[in-house]
Amino acid sequence: MLKQREKELIAEIWDKLTPVAEDIGSEALHRMFTTYPGTKTYFSHLDISQRSPHMLSHGKKIVVAIAEGAKDISQLTVTLAPLQTLHAYTLRIVPTNFKLFSHCMLVTLACHMGDDFTPVIHAAMDKFLSAFAAVLSEKFR
Repeated sequence: MLKQREKELIAEIWDKLTPVAEDIGSEALHRMFTTYPGTKTYFSHLDISQRSPHMLSHGKKIVVAIAEGAKDISQLTVTLAPLQTLHAYTLRIVPTNFKLFSHCMLVTLACHMGDDFTPVIHAAMDKFLSAFAAVLSEKFR
């Protein structure tokens, strides 16, 4: 899956992005809700307008979880185990939504990073976010 250099690169990037977690996470969520309106159903009790306190808070939680998973990708399943259970059994999120969000996060990163979002980073981040989405979906099988 990911080469050692890709793992290191991903960890470095997410470490740098953690200080702007609210911005990146809320932007990716807003992009997902706009592009895939069906994903809003899980957030009907929250204010999902762009940059609302709910969006900023949830966006930050997501980015922090992604950054935590990026620290040791080989342990992604262990790191995400509590989130797997929460999303599968309590929240009952449709697994496809994780893939949709991963794509929106990838686009958000490209916009945020600009020229620093090289083809190498794009490929590595796509692999990582795909793995992240797959791990979150495992409990649904």
